[in-house]
Amino acid sequence: MIKGIKPGKSVKPGKQRKKIYFAKLHEKQRMLKVHLSKDLRTKLKKRALGVRKNDQVKVMRGKFKGKEGKVAEVDHKKLRVFINGITRKKVNGTEIMIPFNASKLLLVEIESKDEKRLLNR
Repeated sequence: MIKGIKPGKSVKPGKQRKKIYFAKLHEKQRMLKVHLSKDLRTKLKKRALGVRKNDQVKVMRGKFKGKEGKVAEVDHKKLRVFINGITRKKVNGTEIMIPFNASKLLLVEIESKDEKRLLNR
C-alpha cells in the first residue's frame, strides 16, 4: 500500500481521467469552483464559489497569467471556462477563445443578480 493513499482510492492517471469523464453533473459542478479574491473572501465568508457566466475572473497560471476578463462560457462537460478577450488566432485567421481550468482562475467580482448564490449556507 502506498503511504498516504486510502484503500480503494486509485493513483493511476487513467482511472482518474475515467472518474472525471463519467462523473455526474452535480459532481462536475463541484469541480468547477474558483477561489475567491481576498475582498470577496472576507465579504462572503467563503473560500471558493462556483464560476458562472458574467463573473469577473483573473488568470493565475500559464501564458496569460495576470489577465482579467468576464466569463463568456462555462463548459460543464469538459470542465473548462472561457473568458472574453483572451483568444488566439488559428492558422486560417479566425480567433477562438482559450479554455481554462477553473483551478487556475481567481474570482475577482461576481455577478450579483442571483441572491441565492450570495447567501451563506
